Amino acid sequence: MKKGKDKANVVANVPLALKLKKDWSKYRTLYLLFLPILVYYIIFQYGPMFGLVIAFQNYKPRLGFMKSPFVGLEHFKNFINDYYFKRVLSNTIRISVTNLIFSFPCPILLAIFISELRSKKYSKIVQTITYIPHFISVVVVTSIIMDLTGRNGAITTFLAKFGFTPVTMLNEPKYFLPLYIISGIWQNIGWNSIVYLAALLAIDAQLYEAARIDGAGKLRQLWSITLPCLLPTIVVMLILQVGKMFNVGYEKIILMYNPMTYEVADVINSYVYREGLLNLNYSYAAAVGMFNSIVSLILVWTTNKISNKLTGSGLW
Repeated sequence: MKKGKDKANVVANVPLALKLKKDWSKYRTLYLLFLPILVYYIIFQYGPMFGLVIAFQNYKPRLGFMKSPFVGLEHFKNFINDYYFKRVLSNTIRISVTNLIFSFPCPILLAIFISELRSKKYSKIVQTITYIPHFISVVVVTSIIMDLTGRNGAITTFLAKFGFTPVTMLNEPKYFLPLYIISGIWQNIGWNSIVYLAALLAIDAQLYEAARIDGAGKLRQLWSITLPCLLPTIVVMLILQVGKMFNVGYEKIILMYNPMTYEVADVINSYVYREGLLNLNYSYAAAVGMFNSIVSLILVWTTNKISNKLTGSGLW
């Protein structure tokens, strides 16, 4: 025991430079592979964060970052007191929560369904069919939605046979959220199931064999083995999903919405787009975007803390 402690003390007292040198010589190839990724994140992710300074300025492009007048938290206060604040915040929460409730379980169910298929050939066909929509551009997906749900679209014509009044569905506020959720599930369910399929493959087959010997059916095996083994993966994915709640897919929203559906479709990020790029109100848009990021950070931290307490697993 004493020798172990002495060895630990010796390792702890090794200079950091020597540790790094030994680590570099041992894992040089891995560090070289990681280097381009590190450079990418420094240049394109952390570098632009310097631009957040304009959220505290009355930024003028001709004056630049250094000479633009400093206004402190004025833009944040203006956003909170803005007429549209309540609308964009409530829409963001409503769309994000609804999307989380309906979209998050779907890849888990699909992964379990694929893993239960006995025919490998059929399971590969199912995986391929469900993966393909992920690679379709959001612009193309939105165009498909517009064609199918127009006044003379295939979906509208089909529903008209059951007494539905033919309308352009994207012009009707009540249809915006269902179309957004259903199209999102169709596009991402296959791709998001990859993580869960990998987790299912890692489950020890002997657990299922022992359960079958004890007389457990498929539902009991699902409840007692599959879901508990998937729980750490589900928790991590849930935390990541909660962190992206306020960054709801605004690209598709911008393509799908119009002035007739602003009341139910306008979210924080689409509001930032209009203020920053269309109205050229750079500082105000940066402040709204920063507000959005801070709320997302708080959500991730809170969800992770709750997860660690309830399940014992989390991102950190």
